Amino acid sequence: MAVERSSAVVVGRFSLGESDRVVTFFTRGFGKVRGVARAARRLRSRFGSALEPFTLGELVFFDNGRTDLVQIDHFDIVKPFAAARDDLERFGQSAWMVECVTRLTADRDPNAGVYALLVRALETMEAGLPPARVALAFGLRYVDLLGHRLRTDACVACGATAVVSDGVAGFDVSGGGTVCSACAGALGGAFVVGGGTLGALKRLRRASWNEATTLPLGPAERELRALLEAQISGLIGQSTRSARFLREVSRVSFEGSR
Repeated sequence: MAVERSSAVVVGRFSLGESDRVVTFFTRGFGKVRGVARAARRLRSRFGSALEPFTLGELVFFDNGRTDLVQIDHFDIVKPFAAARDDLERFGQSAWMVECVTRLTADRDPNAGVYALLVRALETMEAGLPPARVALAFGLRYVDLLGHRLRTDACVACGATAVVSDGVAGFDVSGGGTVCSACAGALGGAFVVGGGTLGALKRLRRASWNEATTLPLGPAERELRALLEAQISGLIGQSTRSARFLREVSRVSFEGSR
């Protein structure tokens, strides 16, 4: 039975039996790994609070190679990222990021770039920057790392370079990028954003991480997040659960402020 070690982030968990827990980690060395933490739900568990969502730590596990589930030996906390769990908005946006990772990566498929991006985004979330902006910056870079960058320099249907018409631009999300007005009309279901939003997308792609999380975007930010959510949902095959949670949080906050 091999003993493996890697830095990892807790990205999911559920109960198993009376006292165990199945935990999903996104690791730097092995990609997504699922394992059983024996007696993790007992009051005096040796894991303590280490298996809370979003926790960054050092994972040690045993892998017999005969099952998809490994045996978790221990997980030592490096950064708990507790602030991501202390506020509904931060929790929801952090949950959205890890849901993107868990649902669009295969088990045991290492991706050091995705791992580094997730850790950086959680660190930025912990630092107190606007959660929605951090998630947006994460999402745009994440789809790029997976090879799903939307094309913005020309129509993906006919190749025309004029993709902004009457102040708006259309996207064929499943087709992979922008469409001209003629092709958008023929498509009948283009995702429409303002021309300024298209420009904001291009700026964010060129920006450093610090710039991407602080650049003033105005109304373009909401449109970019909706476009990103449409793309992520298309890749998954259904809308994300965390996006529905965030809509409910927003609704309750709005009603509470009236």
